[in-house]
Amino acid sequence: MTQSNVTKAILLLVVANLVASLSDVCLKMLNGEVPTFQYVLIRQIISLFFLLPLWLRLNKPVRRMGCDWITFWRAQLILIGSACAMVAITHLPLATANAIFYVGPLLVLPLSVLFLKEKPTRGKIIATMIGFSGVLVVLRPEHFHWAAIIALGSALAIGVGNVLIRRMPQEQPLICTLFWTTLMTIPGALLFAFPQWQPISWTHVMWIVAINIFVLAYHALVVKAFRLAPANQIALAEYSGLAFVTLFGVMWFNEVPDLLTVLGIALIVLPMMPVQWRKLLRGKGGHNADILNKERAEQA
Repeated sequence: MTQSNVTKAILLLVVANLVASLSDVCLKMLNGEVPTFQYVLIRQIISLFFLLPLWLRLNKPVRRMGCDWITFWRAQLILIGSACAMVAITHLPLATANAIFYVGPLLVLPLSVLFLKEKPTRGKIIATMIGFSGVLVVLRPEHFHWAAIIALGSALAIGVGNVLIRRMPQEQPLICTLFWTTLMTIPGALLFAFPQWQPISWTHVMWIVAINIFVLAYHALVVKAFRLAPANQIALAEYSGLAFVTLFGVMWFNEVPDLLTVLGIALIVLPMMPVQWRKLLRGKGGHNADILNKERAEQA
């Protein structure tokens, strides 16, 4: 692993969180008018429609890659996480809901130590603890809502799912990962959606299509990022999403956070992001700014 790979992984996670924030905006526009698992089922079927032509272009022996138990369990985590996220975003401000979701990245560090035997630095441990204190500030008692409990389910699913990515074979094509993960969510979604199925409008369908595009992009970028570098070296970049959803909440839903909420978000973001970018700017072996400029050019 090189510093270049870490840089790429961090940039990929920042972009991933931007598109994830846009999917949250679209999900909030649904306003809870579509039953939770019906929404998840429709979204996953649309995903499969987009992925199938790309999957069929692969050689037949390659297509089966990803059809395994690791992908199966990641699919169930995505199913649970998606359902929990819909409930949380519908009933909580975007910034508050996402602050709870960021317990997921916080969990990546201890989970990577427990299951992947990775060794985080003392600085990363301290930064993660500060981030967790920020989540507690955002979730202070007077702002607590029952949907916050549901959001914790999504956070746990995010954390475990990201760690499982590191168990996948490096040679497994991204399309295979996305195709089999999507396919394996459909039976469970259908089982839970059927009892509460109801008619929906084409407007609802269009919002779900938009969500689907953003979510597919998010998962693709996350898989690429966590394959490039160890989880405990890049997980902190996930916190960039908090800035995006806070901005979008103010712009489109008049969800202006109070000072304590802003403080909590700052405790999550500020101790982490500047440390990463200062390391990138310093670089190694005297290449400092040249390395960062090269990576930005490659991403563009």
